Amino acid sequence: MRAECGDTPGRAHKLGVSDQRAVDTVNGDRIIRAEEYNGKTERARQRKCILVPVYQEGKPIGPLVRKIREYVSDVVVVDDGSTDDTAAQARQAGAYVLTHPENMGKGVALNTGFRHVRDRNYDYVICLDGNGRHNPADIPCFIDAYERTGIPVLIGNRMRYPALMPRSHRVANRFLSWLLSVTMAQYIPDTQCGFRLYRCDVLPFVEAHENRFAAESEVLLHAVVRGIRVGAVPIKAVYGVKHRETNVMLVVWRFVALMLRHYRQRHGRRSDW
Repeated sequence: MRAECGDTPGRAHKLGVSDQRAVDTVNGDRIIRAEEYNGKTERARQRKCILVPVYQEGKPIGPLVRKIREYVSDVVVVDDGSTDDTAAQARQAGAYVLTHPENMGKGVALNTGFRHVRDRNYDYVICLDGNGRHNPADIPCFIDAYERTGIPVLIGNRMRYPALMPRSHRVANRFLSWLLSVTMAQYIPDTQCGFRLYRCDVLPFVEAHENRFAAESEVLLHAVVRGIRVGAVPIKAVYGVKHRETNVMLVVWRFVALMLRHYRQRHGRRSDW
């Protein structure tokens, strides 16, 4: 089922801080402001691709790639050291496949994909998971939101339809999203969602060092620290498919460890985590 795409993805709300805009330079390199594009028509002509990091998803990845290509023809799959036929199934379905010799974690897989799409001169990339939890039918929601607004980072928001999520995931997600929003002084309703759009010129400035699922939270921290705008797009998660179970407590622990490291680094203290 596809989420409604009619809502303008608002810039995430601020929590008691002054308004931030995309900066002109970061570490001496220029980031293009959304205002520099000539509106929706210009953005509609930009090159885009879909990035899917996967591990041991030989059964669902073929149908998923074929479904994605109904909306966007260019699909990049990063096979993170799978020992099954994930890479072969993705190639057969029409994806360009990058492979890791061993499992290195989702954060590393995303960085591999980000470098590839920048090297191929794509203008923006949409990331989604390869386990079937993200519905490719929601891809047009991200495209439409980006073309209308030019916001360089768009995060899927599953919390508009919270009843679709298992209770443990829903509770953990609300807590982690609240904690990260407070830390960033910017409200983002679903900080843990991996269904995202990134404008490629911001990718070097949000690259994560975390190698597991906390990487996506780290990306948001980098974006807000750099003054890069973040918006949200309502989507519906899919939890009726079989998938490897997520250890919710492990995810929470890694997230808290990330927050502690971030706090210590921001306050000039060395972290031993």
